[in-house]
Amino acid sequence: MNKGELIDAISERLGDRRSATEAVNAVLETIQSTVANGDKVAITGFGVFETSQRAARAGRNPATGAAIQVPASSVPKFRPGTGFKALVNAGNRTGETKADGIKVGETKADKTKVDKKASGKKASGKKASGKKAGGKKASGKKARQ
Repeated sequence: MNKGELIDAISERLGDRRSATEAVNAVLETIQSTVANGDKVAITGFGVFETSQRAARAGRNPATGAAIQVPASSVPKFRPGTGFKALVNAGNRTGETKADGIKVGETKADKTKVDKKASGKKASGKKASGKKAGGKKASGKKARQ
């Protein structure tokens, strides 16, 4: 999901795309400015946005192989909360489906098997791997004994 899709999802709940856009932009700008100032943003159940410090280090230029000095820097960091982790680890317990009609956590092959069982047809046991079996080819001549 990108920012536009997030705005669309929120506008469905709020009823207005303009207010959803303003809400998403306000939240993101507030988090960015707070973390840029060195503070942390903790959203209970979701996670913590904070600044992490990277020390100066020696590195290499991949093109030339020459040694270079990489300066110290501050980078944004996100740590998910326990509620967020639990939701991700729970998988699909609510029966939600993706846009293509496949349940979250289910593959297209799983859906095909379920559809064929429902229609009374057997699902084929073959897998399309694209690889041939290894081993030696038969020469066509019988082995002498």
